[in-house]
Amino acid sequence: MVQNKMFELVFQGEKPDSSEALADIKAVFTNGNSSQSVKGFYDGNGTYKVRFLPREAGVYSWKVTGVVKAEGQEECTASTQHGMVHTQGCHFVYENGDSYIPFGTTVYALIHQDDALEKETLQTLQTSPFNKIRFCVFPKSYEFNENGPREFAFCKDAEGNWDVDHSNYKFWNHLEEVISQLQEMDIESDLILFHPYDRWGFSKLAPEQNETYLRYLVRRLSAFPGIWWSMANEYDLCFAKSKEEWYKIEEIIKEEDVYGHLLSNHYCMKPYDYSRENMTHCSLQNVLFHKADKLMRKYQKPIVFDEFCYEGDIHYSWGNISAQEMTHRFWCAYCIGAFATHGETYLSDDDVLWWAKGGKLKGKSPERIAFLRELMESLPSAIEPWYEPESVTFGDEFLRYKAGPDHPIISLVTSLTEPEDDAGALKDKIFSGRCGDQVYIKYLGKHCPRKPFFILPEDHKYKIDVIDTWNMTRKTIMTGASGITWLDLGEAKEGIALLAVEE
Repeated sequence: MVQNKMFELVFQGEKPDSSEALADIKAVFTNGNSSQSVKGFYDGNGTYKVRFLPREAGVYSWKVTGVVKAEGQEECTASTQHGMVHTQGCHFVYENGDSYIPFGTTVYALIHQDDALEKETLQTLQTSPFNKIRFCVFPKSYEFNENGPREFAFCKDAEGNWDVDHSNYKFWNHLEEVISQLQEMDIESDLILFHPYDRWGFSKLAPEQNETYLRYLVRRLSAFPGIWWSMANEYDLCFAKSKEEWYKIEEIIKEEDVYGHLLSNHYCMKPYDYSRENMTHCSLQNVLFHKADKLMRKYQKPIVFDEFCYEGDIHYSWGNISAQEMTHRFWCAYCIGAFATHGETYLSDDDVLWWAKGGKLKGKSPERIAFLRELMESLPSAIEPWYEPESVTFGDEFLRYKAGPDHPIISLVTSLTEPEDDAGALKDKIFSGRCGDQVYIKYLGKHCPRKPFFILPEDHKYKIDVIDTWNMTRKTIMTGASGITWLDLGEAKEGIALLAVEE
């Protein structure tokens, strides 16, 4: 047994008389004064398994009850393994305390492709900048994704209906193999539990069938440290489920997952209620990066833009933004303290699009995302939104900067309604963040000033670098900067970020 690594007990016994998915087997693991009860599962051919994720070193005694009875003891050795990802304020952190900054991508039908394509996808991921991937449990039926899956999650009964009480163990073993391979690459599996793009009937299972499926899934998978639960892709298009059913799904996951993996719900048009206690972070489908700071204040949770269009050239408007635009949107999110998820939809003669099936990445944004990730991971702490003292020029004086909170411009700004504030932000928002007083960053985005300025603390000295986010260059242009600092970039161009690092 190793700290922060899944431990498994395997037993042989009689096949369950009724539901194989809800087999009666559980265990209690005790380490000193701490005790954890977990439920096991049936894995076919008379095999029962109990999985446990030890989060502390020490000697564990365990006792299994139910259809199998056994007990024993196991020493858990200390480890530097990352363990699960948790939230810390509006950011993420590994179980062992290491920082985790999610850089996601999406391959919805990853596990439903043939061996060769799946292998190619995993090889591509190994050299990609992505440390989180969104993919579905159930197969997906949609344009560019019309091939059938290799296996289904359940068997069928005599009438040809899905029998959620009898799992297809070949499917589940394959899913676990993929999750394990991703974990070995330090890539988190953001596992999508439901979705509406279906021709097999999984989106229309009855509530009691969904409950059986969920309980089996969570009992089987929750001891994997590298798992996130995404309740759905576009839950609001899952018309067979009511709001109350989604709340019930939350509770089932919370009850079965004794470790508390990350949990959210993705939408198409109607955002889920992220204020709910079970929601650990906000999974958004929009481009409202200018509202990320306000959403952080509202929910006190991380903001993840899990879908904001895909780099590609298909006919759908959501799937044909440029690599430059994908790169731009990533910088908007991260420079204000939020996070983003990539996707790619380039037409291909073999009908293999990354967003659907995987394969090879063809776009130009991933290497730019890698450049951004390297910068973000080099910072001394997580980025928080920064509200640079705004310059409002009347004559030569920065009145707002110098006049303080009683100036009329402040009263005007604070009186704006949300639509009025949005209108201004959409027009000319600059995405700015800080790491305490050690680092300040301003992403100018589409703005092209030749002589921008920085308003920095006057009691500190900073080195200022200019970052070209597309050409992936970084150059120091000033040292000893303090207070209102004017810069000369030499030329005006898009996609420039300014980075001030305390000397």
